[in-house]
Amino acid sequence: MEDQDLKEFIKERYGKIARGETLFCCPGCGPTVADQCLAVGYTPEDLQLVPESAVLGVGCGNPTALADIAAGETVVDLGSGAGIDVFLAATKVGDRGRVIGVDMTEDMVAKGRLLAEQHGFPNVEFRLGYIEHLPVDSGTVDVVISNCVINLTPDKLASFQEVHRVLKPGGRILIADLVTAGELPPDVRASAAAWADCLAGAMEKEAYLETIRHAGFAEVAVVSESPYEAPGMDERLLGKIISVKVRAFKGQ
Repeated sequence: MEDQDLKEFIKERYGKIARGETLFCCPGCGPTVADQCLAVGYTPEDLQLVPESAVLGVGCGNPTALADIAAGETVVDLGSGAGIDVFLAATKVGDRGRVIGVDMTEDMVAKGRLLAEQHGFPNVEFRLGYIEHLPVDSGTVDVVISNCVINLTPDKLASFQEVHRVLKPGGRILIADLVTAGELPPDVRASAAAWADCLAGAMEKEAYLETIRHAGFAEVAVVSESPYEAPGMDERLLGKIISVKVRAFKGQ
């Protein structure tokens, strides 16, 4: 499948999730959305701080818990969806700070904007765009976070180069993502559905970290990792998918 066709497939899938036409997994066949969030690192207190409709259960970590976000900072969330991490970051940056969510799915951006308005988050903005071409000015951001999104793009180097561009000198990233331990079956790699499930596009762990370094980042480190399993996941993938949280810095 061509890259653009793959993007359109993923946009359609996540557009349906945003509109409530489908769930990330089938109802009744596994953990609830709240259970999924708790399993990847959110706390019950976190979920109380954000609009309920922003909680979709599609991530693989809680980047806001590890990013050391401070009051007054500017934060960008890549692939922000309905905004769970945007809204959590907004509570940390306060009135003097700013959080920008970027997503390629029109329905997700519209949902995030509506929730920000309805729930009183004036320090939040949602922008439509691709992470390989961020609609953000160069050198204006303190922190970039992302939650199980970079694996969805075929061009991960371009994405990290864009992240490097928008960060201020000394800025940092905290990325939650899926990587692999070993090769995935060719039919999984070729499956659009497996791409949309954040599986087929996952890179081998060391190659992923080297891609971040190649984009210009320093002090690239895995701050936590754990095996990843999802309801209904192909049994051939068990033990081969890892959830990692990666921190790195842009040089001064």
